[in-house]
Amino acid sequence: MSEIDLPDLAASQSLGKALAACLHPGLVIYLQGDLGAGKTTLARALLYALGHTGPVKSPSYALVEVYVVSRLYLYHFDFYRFMSPEEFLDAGLDEYFREDSICLVEWPDKAFGYVPPADLILSLHASGAGRRCVFAANGEEGRKCLTNLLAAWRAATS
Repeated sequence: MSEIDLPDLAASQSLGKALAACLHPGLVIYLQGDLGAGKTTLARALLYALGHTGPVKSPSYALVEVYVVSRLYLYHFDFYRFMSPEEFLDAGLDEYFREDSICLVEWPDKAFGYVPPADLILSLHASGAGRRCVFAANGEEGRKCLTNLLAAWRAATS
């Protein structure tokens, strides 16, 4: 496990940019943290780094926001409002998790047992006036993504 400090908004945006540089189809990325931890801010910075120019809003009411940028199909999910994990299947969300898509998932625990496992987990926590991001990788793709992410982060912040 690795972790970095994000003392301000600019640091969070730099992390989003670094993550954008490491993405490839087939990845499932969990964005974890309390309300207001910066999950959607990170997703917004990632999408802007990929070339998206429109608004990026939290998908908490829509469940999923769909973006097609840089020839990538990116789906941003938020399961905060789920009352039971079965709502994942009831909403037909399993069809989005494909080899040709990238899935960013907020509140994955609310769909536990149904949402596919993460390749990469970013856990955001308040730390003083800023945030701390703790990373965990699963499987070869997740470890490769994390290695590339941390290298891009170091290059961007040195």
